[in-house]
Parts: sequence; C-alpha cells; structure tokens
Amino acid sequence: MKKPVIGLVPLVDVERDSYWMMPPYFDALEQAGALPLMLPLTGDPDDLAQLTALCDGVLFTGGPDVAPAFYGEEKLPACGLVVPRRDEMELRLFRTALEAGKPVFGICRGIQLINVALGGSLWQDLASQKQMDAAAHEQKPPYDRPCHRVSIVPGSPLAALLGKEETEVTSRHHQAVKELAPGLEAMAYSEEGLVEAVRMTGRPFVWAVQWHPENSYQVSEDSRRLFAAFVDSCKKENGTTV
Repeated sequence: MKKPVIGLVPLVDVERDSYWMMPPYFDALEQAGALPLMLPLTGDPDDLAQLTALCDGVLFTGGPDVAPAFYGEEKLPACGLVVPRRDEMELRLFRTALEAGKPVFGICRGIQLINVALGGSLWQDLASQKQMDAAAHEQKPPYDRPCHRVSIVPGSPLAALLGKEETEVTSRHHQAVKELAPGLEAMAYSEEGLVEAVRMTGRPFVWAVQWHPENSYQVSEDSRRLFAAFVDSCKKENGTTV
C-alpha cells in the first residue's frame, strides 16, 4: 500500500547556517502510517509548487518566533529570534498548499504561522504583554509529560476526534494567537483563555495546535489520534483507502 508523503518545514539553525529536523516529528508520522520528507528551505514559488505536488500533506513544525512585520507590528524587546527567510517560505508554502487543496497540520509555531498567513496577529511575549505567568507554557524536560490542561470546544471536530472536552498537553512557547484570523475557528483554549487549537472552516483538514503532540505520541492516545487524523486525510488526498 502506498504511504502518503508528508512534507515537513525544516528547522533552522542560524548560527550554524544549517537546517535540520527533530526525530519525534518523523517518528510520530511514521507510526501513523506516513512517509515524512523534510523540505528544502526555499522561497521560490515554482519550487514550492513542485514540492507541494510531490506531497500529500504538509506539516508546519515548531521553531523561532514569526517576525512581527508579517502581522503589521514592530518587534518588541521580548520577542525572540526571528528568521524572515523561513517566514517567507512558510507563508508562501501555506498558500500554495491551500491552492492545491492539500491537508495541513501546524504544531506550536505552526498554529502561529497559519494564523498570521490568514490575517491574524500574535502575542509577541505572553509574560510581558499579558502579564501572565507563562511558566506552564514553557515546559522543561521531560517533554513527553503533560504540563497543563486545555478545554476543547464542545461540538468541534477536535471534540469529536478525541471524544472529550478536556485534555492534557505538553507545551513550549512564549507567543500565542492574539487576534484569530478570519476563516479560522478555535477548537481549544488554555485555562488563561489562550487559543490552543484551530481549524480552517470549509476545508477537509487544515488544523493546528499550540502544543507538541510529537513529544507525547508514545504515551498519549490523544496525540496519536491527532496524527492519525492528519495522516488519514493525506491518504484520502493520494487515493489510498483509509
């Protein structure tokens, strides 16, 4: 049986002038029955169109902060490292994937990038801008253990998938969705009211979560179900029987 190919946005190491991938992303996708493929760091529209055509779905990985210029704000001192080259690639790749009707899944930075791509904005730093204790969202090792709970919106596709209205998640971020983009629908919130999961309405599978299911898929059925739902959507894209 042909496995769906899923393209992953590369992680970027600016100091070493390199890009790479964390194994849990690959492992979680392989466990769900997919063939993961790390994409090159390119912003060329033709190259991105060809790469998108090769893939049955695209996963937007975690990473550095999205440059505030892409959502019309000045960079604050508390905003972290930004990599505009990666931002530009992902924004173009996301729009290319949408035009091609490909399933999309975003993780951590991924939910933020998707929100910005569709016209939303971000909290550049939760601690300084929202005056909240962000410690629960900046987890220390071990990363496979949950560090806070999220409430799932009743009646949402996420609630239907997990069969519950609350779950525990791993979390490592200091930014979050501020203004939710048009076309996105929140599917989960943190105890502080932060958007923790979204979907794009009118699309079979354009989902994103603020937490890190790739770190907990080995011990969390909820995380495995998220990856399985994404991979199943990609199987439908390539015509494989689910």
